[in-house]
Amino acid sequence: MRRRAKPSPPAKRLTVSIGEIGARGDGVAHADGREIFVPLTAPGDIALIEARGERGRLIELIEQSPNRVAPPCPHYGACGGCALQHVDEVFYRAWKRERVIEALARAGLGDVPVNDLVATPPATRRRATFAVRRLKGGVALGFNERQSSNIVDLKKCLILHPDLLARLGGLRALAVSLGTPSFDLAVTLCRNGLDIDITGARMEEPRGAALLKITDVATAAGCMRICINGEALITFEPPLIDFDGVAVTPPPGAFLQASKEGEAALIGLVKKGVGGARKICDLFAGCGSFALPLARSASLSAYDSDAGAIGALSTGAANAQRAGLAINPVRAEARDLFERPLQVDELSGFDAAVFDPPRAGARAQAETLAASRVPLVIGVSCNPATFARDAALLVAGGYRLEEVTPVDQFVYSSHVELVGVFRKG
Repeated sequence: MRRRAKPSPPAKRLTVSIGEIGARGDGVAHADGREIFVPLTAPGDIALIEARGERGRLIELIEQSPNRVAPPCPHYGACGGCALQHVDEVFYRAWKRERVIEALARAGLGDVPVNDLVATPPATRRRATFAVRRLKGGVALGFNERQSSNIVDLKKCLILHPDLLARLGGLRALAVSLGTPSFDLAVTLCRNGLDIDITGARMEEPRGAALLKITDVATAAGCMRICINGEALITFEPPLIDFDGVAVTPPPGAFLQASKEGEAALIGLVKKGVGGARKICDLFAGCGSFALPLARSASLSAYDSDAGAIGALSTGAANAQRAGLAINPVRAEARDLFERPLQVDELSGFDAAVFDPPRAGARAQAETLAASRVPLVIGVSCNPATFARDAALLVAGGYRLEEVTPVDQFVYSSHVELVGVFRKG
């Protein structure tokens, strides 16, 4: 017997005062004994909203917050790609730093020093996933509307790197040539061109004239590689990403930091954190964004569950050595650190450990690190809540969290990255 879907609560018009901005970047009002989250509002706004349960839609601003500014992007409001263009820079920076402070406090680490937010400029995003839908006479290519499957067809974007923005026309032509009703187009701006992974598309591998057409359009768009759901369809030449001068060809769909500028800020903080450590393990190493720069002056062991990423890291390090670059050998191992975290005996002998897990954090690995004698641990995270949880485990194991530095890599979004420095004893 099929269950009936729970009916949506009835809409209700309310006049509310916005007291704060929540973790996802929405203003928070308190009405009818509950919190209501209202996108595009700021603390101090008095607004007429349409509320359904805990979600609200802004209808009219009755009184504007002193922190409010005019959003610079013409797509803002409809496009779901950005959440915080409507607040001023001072408030924005303080809010992102406060997210980190609050997460640490909830984990019992409210006395940890949190440095000022490290800013990265807009118009630097080197990777993006565009939603694509075929229309009569063309395609819509852009980001989804806020809480909707509708697509905002991008004409302008303040977060994309100019070289990626300039190729939107070529990407639209490529999307048209694929002849598929809807899919996602994951695009990475590499040193030598675009790396494309078409995902979510139920399409047969193109052959003959169809493949020739896609090849011609891809060439014009400056594509180096086109994959379909992670499988290479066309490779003109290997796409290249640089990590401190070491060239790496990432596997299709591999994780990369969103911008070179944000990556450089994180690498700088990690390097400063490890100091003169000579033997370092890099946990959740990916393609080597930290391991390869650190290998310039230290002995590195790198671990990640993605065998393709670990292979790319190893190949990049070996190629750099053959080319005469000053880089130490890197021991790299494909290993699921959620299921098989490095144990205390395996961690023995390292001067420092770096861990940069996905958003879910690294509870199991944090537990073994906490029990180890590694003198220095550097934690990198894109989720203050799971970082704080893992940090509390390390602190309970005898580490001192000396400082945390937030990094604003995802400009205008609610996301914030951070680097924390732990020292044993």
